[in-house]
Amino acid sequence: MKQIYLAGGCFWGVEKYLSLIPGVVRTEAGYANGNTANPSYEDVCRGIGHAETVLVEYDESRLPLQRLLELFFDVIDPTSLNKQGGDLGVQYRTGIYFTDEADRKAAEASIDALKERTAGAVVVELKPLDNYYPAEEYHQKYLEKNPTGYCHIGAESFCRFTGN
Repeated sequence: MKQIYLAGGCFWGVEKYLSLIPGVVRTEAGYANGNTANPSYEDVCRGIGHAETVLVEYDESRLPLQRLLELFFDVIDPTSLNKQGGDLGVQYRTGIYFTDEADRKAAEASIDALKERTAGAVVVELKPLDNYYPAEEYHQKYLEKNPTGYCHIGAESFCRFTGN
């Protein structure tokens, strides 16, 4: 299994969407690349530098990283700095955080392809993972527990994999 860390605005919808993709084995909402150890949601909302991020564990034989990133790019606005949907702040930035140098190269290629088909500057961060902390339990699988909860990702994106 491989792991990559993806930030795409509020992690509730990003986590749900990514969990539905065939080849994704496990997802977890958390906080990445900030300035404080073991932050709480309230800390992150105060702007301590963490991004709301989803840890994605996936089977590379079924889902190559470039395909996973294409699907991720389908549900974010890669030209929006520190904002996705109605959420605004550094914690809602978009990013790809890697732990394997080979993943950097695949992500660079994916971002380059995205730039070719996107109007405007692509502002998706691509950085090594400095740190990651799981979010509180109430954030895990949030939209499964709260089906009417807020999400900046349109319902049609979830239906893409569920057939509903």
